[in-house]
Amino acid sequence: MKYILAYILIFYILFACKKDDASVKFENTNTHIEYFGFTIVDTFWDDPTDSETKTNYADEIHNFSNIADILVINPNDNIVQRTQTFADLNLKSILHLNELFFELVDNNSPSESNYDLRSDYQERWNEFKTINKSILNANFTGAFYIGEEPTWNGISYLELDSVAQLLQEEFPNIPTMIIEAYPSLNDLQIPETIDWIGFDRYFVKNPNTNTEFQQDWEILKTKISNQNQRIMVVLDSHYINWAHGEFGNIDLNQMGDVAKNYYQLAKNDEKVIGILGYFWPNGFDFPESIGARGMPQNVKMEYERIGREITKK
Repeated sequence: MKYILAYILIFYILFACKKDDASVKFENTNTHIEYFGFTIVDTFWDDPTDSETKTNYADEIHNFSNIADILVINPNDNIVQRTQTFADLNLKSILHLNELFFELVDNNSPSESNYDLRSDYQERWNEFKTINKSILNANFTGAFYIGEEPTWNGISYLELDSVAQLLQEEFPNIPTMIIEAYPSLNDLQIPETIDWIGFDRYFVKNPNTNTEFQQDWEILKTKISNQNQRIMVVLDSHYINWAHGEFGNIDLNQMGDVAKNYYQLAKNDEKVIGILGYFWPNGFDFPESIGARGMPQNVKMEYERIGREITKK
């Protein structure tokens, strides 16, 4: 009996050591990824597929996320309580500031929505800053998102740089971020004042083996203008049957595999700072779209697994 007990003890010790070694090895491959979260979390979007009126989904993602977005539209928007709600759930906010700084002027851009820098952008910012000064610090605000797919939407390098310089001078501890549309990557110019960069390309099952996605990935890295700039990976976390299914040849139940593949992409490159899923609620962009919120349970469990590994929640 004592020999059996001794054997069990030895086996347990060996197994525990191997488990610890594996854990340490895993953590060493992921320390560069600091953030995980989703978009369209607090952007005035009410999921049309449920019976409740709800536009803030922070309570649904906070157990496995540490960052999410808040939409700002007007200079007199008071987002203190919205940001505090995030903070109470251990979430930092990404502030969507496109409408605060830029305005739609015509359709003369690749996207047919051409934005210009507002002539009174500094005044608008000063008003917003005065109202929300208590949450404009690194404890609450994770990033300033300044320009919605800027090149795609006609925002120039100089316009981006003007806004980024303003924010960087006043709040050097809060990163500035842009996400570009993949068709405009060749024309993208990234100011040195931008801290986080990324691009969106959807309906791809495995970005690690997809030739077009890898070409875009390499183009993005050639655009880095400051060696301290980091990459935010935009995870495809929504599903549209005619796009993902017919064009991408991805079944709804395979979206968990898509998440694993994007996670592997992020782990493979130490330039990556985080992963943002586009998007959480249903019905955004197209009425038939399924967000991460409406995915099958096995897919949602994969989002939670990845998020907890990154955030340590």
